[in-house]
Amino acid sequence: MVLIGYDECIKDCEKAVERGRELRSDYKMVARALTRKGTALVKMAKTSKDYEPVIETFQKALTEHRNPDTLKKLNDAERAKKELEQQEYYSPELAEKEREKGNECFKEQKYPDAIKHYTEAIRRNPKDAKAYSNRAACYTKLGAMPEGLKDAEKCIEIDPKFSKGYTRKGAIQFFMKEFDKALETYQEGLKHDPQNTELLEGVKSCVQQINRASRGDLTPDELKERQAKAMQDPEIQNILTDPVMAQVLKDLQENPKAAQDHMKNPSVMNKIQKLISAGIVQMR
Repeated sequence: MVLIGYDECIKDCEKAVERGRELRSDYKMVARALTRKGTALVKMAKTSKDYEPVIETFQKALTEHRNPDTLKKLNDAERAKKELEQQEYYSPELAEKEREKGNECFKEQKYPDAIKHYTEAIRRNPKDAKAYSNRAACYTKLGAMPEGLKDAEKCIEIDPKFSKGYTRKGAIQFFMKEFDKALETYQEGLKHDPQNTELLEGVKSCVQQINRASRGDLTPDELKERQAKAMQDPEIQNILTDPVMAQVLKDLQENPKAAQDHMKNPSVMNKIQKLISAGIVQMR
């Protein structure tokens, strides 16, 4: 097919489909004609709207005969349509206006409305770290921690030097009582912004909470809550099922000298500290 012949190709394919159905031809032949038509439409497509008949044609071809090559063409067309839609919708200027509207709603404590504006800002400019940071703050206010954490992580992914991403993520982890993880987040942020007050205060708060567990200062309810949460953490589960760590924990109870030797290993010490913070291990 050459460029000037796509229209003619499409017409020929349509005639072939019509004729094939009249003659009750093999479904594969009809599907092949539809796939050829869809391929021609792809060559002519320039906008996301142009991909609508492409997708429809490949879907019809698949109802006639489920061919792997046609299925791949359909998936490629759907992906291309989505990418073009994003490109056509992209507008940093409109994104910033939506973000400002979101900020106004946030100030008025209208968090669901703020989320709508921040979401629209992200749709207009998916690479704006500030919009993800703002939406994370809204989710935090609404108690939707998993959603807030996801946005904070996306914010960091887009702009690793943007301090707000780390303060948002650390605050959510702290609220979820994941003090070790929050401490790591704050410390990572300080690598990029060593004098950031929020990050420094975050580190201080995390250390205080971790030290409470180390000293055995947790109330029975706090200890029970921490232990229950820890047992759902895949990292804690991996530590507890590690044969080497099982021996270390046994030595902590039965062989203090061997335990001291274990503690010289930074990796082991780090895991023990995580277990202490989680309330699984208590040092008396």
